[in-house]
Amino acid sequence: MILLIVFLPLLAAAIAGLGNKALGFLPTKLLTTGALFVSCALSWPVFIGFLSGSSTASVTPVLTWIVSGNMSVDWALRVDALTAVMLVVITSVSALVHLYSWGYMSEDPDQPRFFAYLSLFTFAMLMLVTADSLVQMFFGWEGVGLASYLLIGFWFRKPSANAAAIKAFVVNRVGDLGFMLGIFGTFLVFGTVSIPDILAAAPGMAGSTIGFLGHRFDTMTILCLLLFVGAMGKSAQLGLHTWLPDAMEGPTPVSALIHAATMVTAGVFMVCRLSPMFEIAPVALDVVRFVGAATCLFAATCGLVQTDIKRVIAYSTCSQLGYMFFAAGVGAYGAAMFHLFTHAFFKALLFLGAGSVIHAMHHEQDMRYYGGLRKEIPVTFWAMMMGTLAITGVGLPAVFGNPLGIGFAGFHSKDAIIEAGWAAGQPGVWFVGVLVAGLTSFYSWRVMFLTFWGKPRWAESEHIQHLLHDAHGHGDHGETHDHDMSHEGHVSAGHHPSTGTGGYHPHESPLPMLVPLVILSIGAIAAGFVFHGYFIEPESGERFWRGAIAFREHLMHSMHEVPVAIKLSATIAMLLGLLTAWYAYIRNTEFPVVMAAQFRVLYGFLLHKWYFDELYHLIFVRPAFAIGRLLWHRGDEQTIDRFGPNGSAWLVQWGARGAAKLQSGYLYSYAFVMLIGLTAAVTWAIAG
Repeated sequence: MILLIVFLPLLAAAIAGLGNKALGFLPTKLLTTGALFVSCALSWPVFIGFLSGSSTASVTPVLTWIVSGNMSVDWALRVDALTAVMLVVITSVSALVHLYSWGYMSEDPDQPRFFAYLSLFTFAMLMLVTADSLVQMFFGWEGVGLASYLLIGFWFRKPSANAAAIKAFVVNRVGDLGFMLGIFGTFLVFGTVSIPDILAAAPGMAGSTIGFLGHRFDTMTILCLLLFVGAMGKSAQLGLHTWLPDAMEGPTPVSALIHAATMVTAGVFMVCRLSPMFEIAPVALDVVRFVGAATCLFAATCGLVQTDIKRVIAYSTCSQLGYMFFAAGVGAYGAAMFHLFTHAFFKALLFLGAGSVIHAMHHEQDMRYYGGLRKEIPVTFWAMMMGTLAITGVGLPAVFGNPLGIGFAGFHSKDAIIEAGWAAGQPGVWFVGVLVAGLTSFYSWRVMFLTFWGKPRWAESEHIQHLLHDAHGHGDHGETHDHDMSHEGHVSAGHHPSTGTGGYHPHESPLPMLVPLVILSIGAIAAGFVFHGYFIEPESGERFWRGAIAFREHLMHSMHEVPVAIKLSATIAMLLGLLTAWYAYIRNTEFPVVMAAQFRVLYGFLLHKWYFDELYHLIFVRPAFAIGRLLWHRGDEQTIDRFGPNGSAWLVQWGARGAAKLQSGYLYSYAFVMLIGLTAAVTWAIAG
């Protein structure tokens, strides 16, 4: 079963990619989508088996991969509770994204290539989560990096898409360097790259030291920090986060699959998989907690002022990943995986819902030119409403005699993380978690109010007006979408252009796009309530995980015993965010304009994403280009080429010109040369 789950997407990708357009659009879509639905159908029984306790961890050998000296790496598929969670997340979201793409990409001429890339990505992600060794995990790690590069730059005729793909590739290579060093160091210390063997031997390394950069450091701290650098790159944590918002240049289904539900969670999965190592390195856990909390706050503040609907959701993803990491940093690995699980459903729902809105609005992505869409696209509206209720954490806490807390998916998972921060004795991260819960509520409802409420503002969209007069402007062909969708810095976040429809009427998305929205809505509503006991309850959680992660049962007990005020804090923050967004974008629409003008410096700071891109451009990009130009002109052209091939060519040419002058064709010239040669020979003979 596990072989079919993993290798069916690879087989589909190979056939679709090699067959390309010769295979036909419909057969390609049927093949790739069907393979993913089969993998999904096989993954859920595996997951349910671990929930019920009928399944146990297993390893399925595939082949002997690498044998070099003392290192032996077998390609084997490991399935335990942690893998089972990731299997259902990856295959479920990927299958629905494949189906959604039938409608969203229906007019794209390169559909076979797109579906082949999607299936290739799914295979690489499945290889990552079923890895039994660090080398095999790195294979999947790089595979999803390659697939994300191909999918972000899918519309390769669009310069901004190419730039975003290269940026994602380069930034992730920085993180991967840390990951590689961590793998090298782990093999140096343990003599193996087998994950079970490493985790079994890790406690014996407590207190030991290792040489690194000319100094001695705690062994497990160094190894865990290097591995975490890889997680920071793949999961877009603060410092290595800059690629994620730009990755929205790819088609919207790509955003839902890669940058919301699967690839960006690889770092969280890796930290949880290696959690027994991190448990022995408290300093490394402190770093994980700090970076997660900082990312959580940073991304939430950026999401407050963005106007591109996909960028708001992208920063929301970055912020929610920060939640997962600070949960891992306080030792609540079960809560981290629980939020990863629920987040996959409601964030994929929000991204696909945003894609449906963009589809309805002729690919206009600026929310300031939406308004009044809830009556035009009701199914999309209710789907995004379910996603918003889930991400903001709407629910009834288990307080004041209410024995059973009940709410949408995010209510159970995000509140558990916030409570874990308090229970672990970290009031600072608890406060950040509550603050970000309020910010999340504000920007999430801001998206809803700007998009679905108010009067229509479609007439002010130059993009829509241009397409209305362009008979060739229909369809989702990325090479034609070269307009500035974000308009950042030109209009304040609260500005509402003049009302009017401009003769345009949005349309609901086709059925293949709506069915995934309905299914994901069910996950956003029920995933938290149904599954929270298995992930974070002390007794049932211990039975479910069964050693797949480091499960702190005492911390899980403490989470449920925090004061009532702590249990209510996230809900209060959520309500404050909702009320503020309602006042700013429904009740008094001039309020955002006034605030943006009054706090112009802060507004500009957030609008430019804390100036990380500008700072990196100044520190890294410009010097890199300057060094490149120097090596190109001075080093390559003026030194290597001048004295190498160009110099040799000039020397040959100069010699040829001299020889040509001697070849005059006259007999007396040749006789004169012969006389000179004879004279030289006689002189040499006499002198000798």
